[in-house]
Amino acid sequence: MGRKLLLEHINVPGINTFDVYRSKGGYASVEKALKTMSPDAVVEEVKKSGLRGRGGAGFPTGMKWSFLAKPEGVARYLVCNADESEPGTFKDRYLMTYIPHLLIEGMITSSFALGANTSFIYVRGEMMPQIRILEKAIAEAKAKGFLGKNILGSGYDLELYVQPGGGAYICGEETALLESLEGKRGNPRIKPPFPAIAGLYGCPTVVNNVESIAAVVPIINEGGDEYAKLGIGRSTGTKLISAGGNLKKPGVYEIDLGLPVEEFLYSDEYCGGIANGKRLKAVVAGGSSVPILPANLILKTINNEPRLMSYESLADGGFVTGTMMGSGGFIAYDEDACIVRNTWNFARFYHHESCGQCSPCREGTGWMEKVLHRLEYGHGKQSDMDLLVDISKKIEGNTICPLGDAAAWPVASAIRHFRDEFEWHVTNASEAVSRNYGLAHYADPLPTPEPVAG
Repeated sequence: MGRKLLLEHINVPGINTFDVYRSKGGYASVEKALKTMSPDAVVEEVKKSGLRGRGGAGFPTGMKWSFLAKPEGVARYLVCNADESEPGTFKDRYLMTYIPHLLIEGMITSSFALGANTSFIYVRGEMMPQIRILEKAIAEAKAKGFLGKNILGSGYDLELYVQPGGGAYICGEETALLESLEGKRGNPRIKPPFPAIAGLYGCPTVVNNVESIAAVVPIINEGGDEYAKLGIGRSTGTKLISAGGNLKKPGVYEIDLGLPVEEFLYSDEYCGGIANGKRLKAVVAGGSSVPILPANLILKTINNEPRLMSYESLADGGFVTGTMMGSGGFIAYDEDACIVRNTWNFARFYHHESCGQCSPCREGTGWMEKVLHRLEYGHGKQSDMDLLVDISKKIEGNTICPLGDAAAWPVASAIRHFRDEFEWHVTNASEAVSRNYGLAHYADPLPTPEPVAG
């Protein structure tokens, strides 16, 4: 049984209210930080913890905080990125819905560490219930003296605001989020300068994900060294996983990083296996923007070692035989799933959500959608697979923000691992419209690697 740091009290009745949350040890990290620690000491604990950004990039949080410029007399800001827009990812929404004070507590402690006196939670516009829940939680915390002027008599002031977004995926990118927060169109900014130097209103700014900020609470309560003991290697602590697709038990799970993928998929404690007695065909491990892997490569690495739920193990093999942890949007597909249709659906999404600022993304995502549409609906050509790979290469690395990469990687990986299924859609066009290709060899065990001589 893994350790629960964020979800330990999630099922306690009334945990969404201040009084119940407080009775379970809530806001202890605020008291500890403001009464016994300096801002630099809080940053140091987060560094020691090895916490990596839980929004997808996996960049060390403490290091990101240490980059924040601190010019005299200039305001600093902490912005929480709650614009959870990645298809397959819903763990931030879960946290905000059921235990909102955990995020509020993390925002106060983190803002203190960064010297921010005004902070924002930028929430995806469609999440109006969560926006109301957060606003109520902020009002409760303020009424109890944990927000506003002179918090707990420490001399530290903080105002916290919730800002609804416009419902655009691109605003999940931190600089587009800042543009939107300033009241502009949410187009990504060219970097440098980075937000740590010139972010919100041109001032030094840190942008962190909901789960990253929530994780600061147990780190300060228990110490960075204790947090770092959980997990494996550089993948420390616990991680929230949004498990969806053809699973017996979809939902949000908190796991110790390093848990075997096979155990996560098939154990009763977690997903309970594939629904309806079907076999696993493929998995998207970190939200729609990461490479898809067939069943045999998600369960084992190319060296036949068990694949683990960690940043390093999921990436083992690079994009040839590996994938990414991403935001933890774990989507499982059973033997009846159509990979061509799934890939087209993702491409439709990225074409729709492209801000249009960069030509490779604006045009390339549209081309990929059109080519995949004709493959799915029986009008494809054998040359289309190479065309799609070529388009994805033209997009990847040639845009201001990572949306272009996010659109390219799923297409390139789907063709890399499931090319025979794409070809079958061409050679059996009329049949492909009415039925799916099936499991084929995707769940077959990997061949044992030849021993290296010498």
